[in-house]
Amino acid sequence: MKKDQLFLLRPGFTNATLGPFYCNDSAPVEGVLSFFPELRELVDVHYLEFPRPRQKLVEQLGADNQSLPVLIIAGDRKLAGDAPLPQSAMGKKFFSSERAIRDYLATQYVLPRPS
Repeated sequence: MKKDQLFLLRPGFTNATLGPFYCNDSAPVEGVLSFFPELRELVDVHYLEFPRPRQKLVEQLGADNQSLPVLIIAGDRKLAGDAPLPQSAMGKKFFSSERAIRDYLATQYVLPRPS
């Protein structure tokens, strides 16, 4: 894995008979992608569907780590000095909170920081 992998919930999902919805936590990360479109070249962005299991995440982080959004750090990536501390599962480092993802993107890719 040469690039960081960002997984977001595809907007317009339904939950049982309710919806359509968008993910309150994926939306701020999507906002960063729209403010800084160059990130789409630097990070692989994947949109997943609402129902579980979310097999792409299960394969990489295990069944306990299917919440979205999530950013899996590229295996050889050195973290910037002021980057947040990642979680880890199955030998991979990742962020699973939208704030940590936004902070990481800002510090790692030298972007303005969220306030």
